[in-house]
Amino acid sequence: MHRIEVPRRITREAGFAAFDYASAFELASSGAPSRAPESWARAVFEDAPRLLRWVLLRGWRLGLGLRLGPRPSPGHVLGWAVSDAGPDTVTLGARSGLIDARNIILVEDSRVVWVTLVRFERRPGGLLWAAAAPVHHLTVPYLVRRAARRAR
Repeated sequence: MHRIEVPRRITREAGFAAFDYASAFELASSGAPSRAPESWARAVFEDAPRLLRWVLLRGWRLGLGLRLGPRPSPGHVLGWAVSDAGPDTVTLGARSGLIDARNIILVEDSRVVWVTLVRFERRPGGLLWAAAAPVHHLTVPYLVRRAARRAR
């Protein structure tokens, strides 16, 4: 799994110019079992180790102030609202008074791309995300690789 440029398709569909932060991580074909995008999202977040799920939820709610939905829920993935779903993408969204965050999972050509977009609603949102981004850069690749290993 490695960091890549956010695919142009995602930047067009998501209104990329409206976001202050963007990252994308790709799991290439050899490590990406075939599954639907929402299934990937659920495997990554909901099947994470219990302690890590607890840390994620506390960080999202208490650290970033994200308003998360019910768990479990067919319309939410570990509290993130499923705001758009198609045959090869799913978009998860969560907001707070400080940030608007999206995770977009793209599955195509035997690869999985996990894109995160964050818009800072107010200045403190940028400061909060600056503290959260290093954790994000470690956690997302770890969880996507873990989900791929468990699916094999």
